[in-house]
Amino acid sequence: MKNQVQLITYVDRLASGGVRELSALLDGPLAGVFGGAHLLPFFHPIDGSDAGFDPIDHTMVDPRLGGWDDLRALGTKAELMADLIVNHVSSKSPQFQDYSQNGADSPYAGMFLTYDRVFPNGATEADLLRIYRPRPGLPFAYTTLATGEKRLLWTTFTPQQIDIDVSHPHGKGYLDAILERFHAAGITSIRMDAVGYAIKKPGTSCFMIPETFAFIAELTEQARALGIEVLVEVHSYYAQQVEIARRVDWVYDFALPPLLLHALFQADAQPLIEWLAVRPKNAITVLDTHDGIGVIDVGADASGKPGLLKPAEINNLVETIHERSKGESRQATGAAANNLDLYQVNCTYYDALGQNDTEYLMARAIQFFVPGIPQVYYVGLLAGTNDMELLARTSVGRDINRHYYTPGEVADALKKPVVQKLIEIIRMRNAHPAFGGEATVESAAAHDLKITWKLGSAWARLHEDLAKPAATIEYSTVDAGHSSTIHIG
Repeated sequence: MKNQVQLITYVDRLASGGVRELSALLDGPLAGVFGGAHLLPFFHPIDGSDAGFDPIDHTMVDPRLGGWDDLRALGTKAELMADLIVNHVSSKSPQFQDYSQNGADSPYAGMFLTYDRVFPNGATEADLLRIYRPRPGLPFAYTTLATGEKRLLWTTFTPQQIDIDVSHPHGKGYLDAILERFHAAGITSIRMDAVGYAIKKPGTSCFMIPETFAFIAELTEQARALGIEVLVEVHSYYAQQVEIARRVDWVYDFALPPLLLHALFQADAQPLIEWLAVRPKNAITVLDTHDGIGVIDVGADASGKPGLLKPAEINNLVETIHERSKGESRQATGAAANNLDLYQVNCTYYDALGQNDTEYLMARAIQFFVPGIPQVYYVGLLAGTNDMELLARTSVGRDINRHYYTPGEVADALKKPVVQKLIEIIRMRNAHPAFGGEATVESAAAHDLKITWKLGSAWARLHEDLAKPAATIEYSTVDAGHSSTIHIG
């Protein structure tokens, strides 16, 4: 993956069209801004029960967006990442429909996980309570098949997303076919979506257990054989992320977004600095994604081992987001919305900071200076605000940060000073050779943070005063002994 800033976007929500429209945007107003693009689910259909994360056909581009040839053409201009949705398929998929129609006689009967497949000898209350699920309740959906048979299907996320047995030949074949299709289309990276839940074993949490690590390693090896790099998406205790990073190409630094908010809210960079000392360097850095702002990533683990922030600090962080967003995030989070994610606050990052341009650019600057490959979400690129109308229409909390932009809205957003300054910093990050070298972190006080990159005579330095707040970015130029400066605030 290029050591340049990457874009994360839904094809239709930024480009207001399909792959060709997105390509035109990346060739036009955003030319040279991104080294690659993570295209969120573009499979058939893009408008299922979970915004494309419940594909009916994972090997088919939704015709409303174009086809594989369009993606292949886009891939000649920018490196492309796609989601490999590992854990589940849509209840409308042909495989599940065949199982529903034919029951045990279906060739796909073994592909889908039921309660008794995982617990053939039954489960105790303790067994069931041990299962980790990112939403309230047990991960089972009471279902009547078309045969009239009643089953308890394993559904980690929603009743429309049926978990598959990744060890079954048809489960393996299903994932193999997707990887081969990606390879043929020129996809160079994949994100393993929901892979932490893929392995179910009685008597365990069924989340990131040793067998899950083995499965990730096996699937990673298979992808690498096709020339595809792997990003693993897991929200979990920070030490677990460090362990995952040792086994794969890339992991998300999901601890960074809440730690940056804490630093800016409290003028206290110390927890962030402590994290920078131990975090994996093979990280994809994000502030916002299509999901919410995670808090589990900085919290204690299930056994009570301390997290990167104390419980009181996390509570204060969440309440400050609600306050800064004028209560809008509260309307989209937890019991106030249908997707009851236990570990996320739903809000645009710009609104989480109260639409403060200085603090927003300071957060982005840190994101670009910490080791790793930065990804910028399309709403964050445009300093987007909470879409309360979309939230009201769908009652899906995460839709608050999944706006459908019109071409006019994109054009207007690109004229905003905060967006223009952000793009200026992105271009510097993409082009400066120092970011291919080594970084050092210094702090003279809790409110002070300095990150310096050096490679030979090339250097780039970010100095932030969280108390003011203000920051400067200084960097060497091609003229020996000269430098340039970008001021924030």
